[in-house]
Amino acid sequence: MEYFRTLRPHLKAVNVYVPGKPLEELQRQYGVSDAVKMASNENALGPSPKAQAAIKKALRRMHRYPEGGCHYLRIKLAARLKVAEDQLIFGNGSDEVLVLAARAFGGPGTEAVLAKPTFPVYEIACQAEEITVRSVPVREDLRYDLGAMARAVSARTRLVYLGHPDNPLGTYPPNRELVSFLDRMPEHVLVVIDEAYFEFAADRKDYTDTLALLGRYDNLLVTRTFSKAYGLGGLRVGYGVASPAVIRSLNKVREPFNVNLLAQVGATAALDDRVFLRRSLKTVREGRRQVTRDLTRMGLRVIETSTNFLLVDLGREAAPVYESLLRKGVIVRAMGAWGLPRFIRVTLGKPAENRRFVGALSGVLDR
Repeated sequence: MEYFRTLRPHLKAVNVYVPGKPLEELQRQYGVSDAVKMASNENALGPSPKAQAAIKKALRRMHRYPEGGCHYLRIKLAARLKVAEDQLIFGNGSDEVLVLAARAFGGPGTEAVLAKPTFPVYEIACQAEEITVRSVPVREDLRYDLGAMARAVSARTRLVYLGHPDNPLGTYPPNRELVSFLDRMPEHVLVVIDEAYFEFAADRKDYTDTLALLGRYDNLLVTRTFSKAYGLGGLRVGYGVASPAVIRSLNKVREPFNVNLLAQVGATAALDDRVFLRRSLKTVREGRRQVTRDLTRMGLRVIETSTNFLLVDLGREAAPVYESLLRKGVIVRAMGAWGLPRFIRVTLGKPAENRRFVGALSGVLDR
């Protein structure tokens, strides 16, 4: 087609993010009426009730443009995090903030350092901006090799992306390693720490309080989301925290009105729903213990995680197992695209959903 001739040449090599299989599609394709989706790391409890109530009241205002700077959400979140209001930027999910970092600080002739495997959006964002990606393999224990990543940084490096914890690995660098890494980063490198799963890891003793480091490192950007612990994935609202100078740079490439009105209202209300947050975290912690115990008894290797999902080594090709689980109405993620062909990733659900997954997997593996 003609438009392919005018496409910017470098975009032909850009990968496209592939989301998990939708529940409705599985039910149509396989004729299953009671399928469970455990593939996209969503909150099994649904959305925050306070967010739902606030959104219902706001529906009559949908004809109005949203606050361009997320005014009310900004005030409440800044107070909650104990940061200045000009240290915050909001995005259409935290993914957008990750993309804005590449757009603002990268470009042709620059480089970014990533782990391999890691969250695909980091590489996609860099490829779209013609940033050369230097991928550093993770260690055998599926943790970042921060020493090798630091050695990969050059005079042309402008960005380093770290998942804290990482998706799909579920692991994170302990405090001492992360601080040592940040100490080694030159001023011309922006370190982007993606904390989409922050709430699930915050109680770990060796987990770094990255916001406390912002005064020490001007070249640090921390991103978080309302999609996971608060159950607002469908609204797409996330944020970044950094020095005012970094935030000003990101705002130069941010689209106006990028966070819709209902997302702002829902996120603002969700911050007050501490009961729902505690329940979400409790559900994940209990599910993580039980499912890990069950899978370990089955002889499977489960990567120790600090997220709302598990990465599981099946010891065999995962793709056929994934397909068999689909036919049983259980949607997980096969990790072949991440270079982990023996692994699946499963989102922790409600107790009944977790039991159904374990039972279905046991039946498939036995067969």
